[in-house]
Amino acid sequence: MQIAIIIPARLASTRFPAKPLAPLVGADGVARPAISYTWAAAQAAAAALPGQVECVIATDDARIADACAAMGMAVLMTPDTCLNGTERCAAALAGLAAVPDMVVNLQGDAPLTPAAMVAAGVEMLAARPDLVMTTAVVPATPAVLAHLQADAAAGRVGGTTAVCARDGRALYFSKSIIPHVGPGTTPVQPVLLHVGLYAYRPAALADYVAAGPAPLELQEGLEQLRFLDAGLSVGVAQCAAPAWEMIELNNPTDVPLIEAELARRALVESR
Repeated sequence: MQIAIIIPARLASTRFPAKPLAPLVGADGVARPAISYTWAAAQAAAAALPGQVECVIATDDARIADACAAMGMAVLMTPDTCLNGTERCAAALAGLAAVPDMVVNLQGDAPLTPAAMVAAGVEMLAARPDLVMTTAVVPATPAVLAHLQADAAAGRVGGTTAVCARDGRALYFSKSIIPHVGPGTTPVQPVLLHVGLYAYRPAALADYVAAGPAPLELQEGLEQLRFLDAGLSVGVAQCAAPAWEMIELNNPTDVPLIEAELARRALVESR
């Protein structure tokens, strides 16, 4: 199987401009651009996947391209008209070294993504011909749920949650906490924290671009809702939470939290 891992990256983030190049201090005490940690996650995922794997950064900004190339990453330039990372993955297909059987979108703001989660999404898509795309979730720990609730109370978007059917099909994704969790209550149905990765069949990317933006996609700011709006089946791979917290780089306030988890992950992996 030929797999492409594509990391879409752009500078124009409303909540955190230029976040792919924002410095994050690693476990070794050295500050590096955030996207370098996601690239390392892609390399680890590539080693865990079957077949041949090609990893690339897909961007529309020369500053990101130059910084990534200087760090030895493969880069593809894509149009600045791409509305989201999925469209950017579709645009990058023509520039890949080999035609892939499957495309993995590893979002640049998810540097703490474990390789096992990428593999889970790929395996689910390979096993389920009824699905056009898969993504991954982890049950939110009490600490992560408290982080989401604190962000919501402060008017910040702290992450994306998902609800799915019993057969693993996605029902909805939201930047609100779903299902509803009342203050001070323990959820009966675990809150599932969406992880920033997708696995697609290449034909699904073409269908996605052809469908055009969906109203809910635009309202929530969540690209995956276009698949659901079009009536396409999306699989949700429920993964065990790793030994570190799955925090995405959504806001500047996430920087120290992610740095702490990078140190924690290094300690866990060294044991």
